[in-house]
Amino acid sequence: MTGSANSDEDSWFRRFHTSPEAKARLVCLPHAGGSAPFYFPVSRALTPDIEVLAVQYPGRQDRRHEPFLTTIDALADRIAELLRGRDDLPLALFGHSMGAMIAFEVTRRLEAAGTEVDTLFVSGRRAPSRHRDENVHTRTDDGVIDELRRLSGTEMDLLGDDDVVRMILPVVRNDYRAVETYRYRPGSPLAAPVVAFTGTADPVASVDEVRSWGDHTSAGFELVPLAGGHFFLTRHQDVILQYLTDRLVDKGRAHV
Repeated sequence: MTGSANSDEDSWFRRFHTSPEAKARLVCLPHAGGSAPFYFPVSRALTPDIEVLAVQYPGRQDRRHEPFLTTIDALADRIAELLRGRDDLPLALFGHSMGAMIAFEVTRRLEAAGTEVDTLFVSGRRAPSRHRDENVHTRTDDGVIDELRRLSGTEMDLLGDDDVVRMILPVVRNDYRAVETYRYRPGSPLAAPVVAFTGTADPVASVDEVRSWGDHTSAGFELVPLAGGHFFLTRHQDVILQYLTDRLVDKGRAHV
């Protein structure tokens, strides 16, 4: 691998803990407005059995001076390019909300290129084929902040800090634009099984809409409803981590 490729990997992937004896690799993709450190607790909990790579999208935190990628497809293209051909460990993807959409499109690209994905874990997002017309990215700043409050994705005290709001709004608006302009293109179902986690009171992803993820795989599908709203996963971290461990570690041992 060239130095340039290594540099790109360092930009896109955060490895918070080393896992030289890992049985599987899990790539975690953040939600709209989110960043790689959201998955630090996941990395800490799954090490050393699973290597966790958390994606850092351009335009935020240490990549704040880089231009945004403005579509789900552009993000998926770049991430899939960096993951293509990785077959030293079983590879799985986990994405929450916007991250679930990107993870789905990355999986499509990897499978088309011959790279096997062991499992696609999606969270807090309706199936790609279940479209809603949404326009958060076109709202005023106050309108975008109201949506963040509704989903409880950002601490209320931070939203009261004008400096923080000015810092995060361009990122959030860009991410919502990517999500809301995405259109699913029908194609072959995934060869990877899908596990879909959802909050039973999520205002942007009903249980029925999440159940439709089963239409996008020719392998197994499992729906895991958990009490809570859009960020239910912070309340049920132990349950989700157990699912990840049970599905990946035993398969990883068989892969060795």
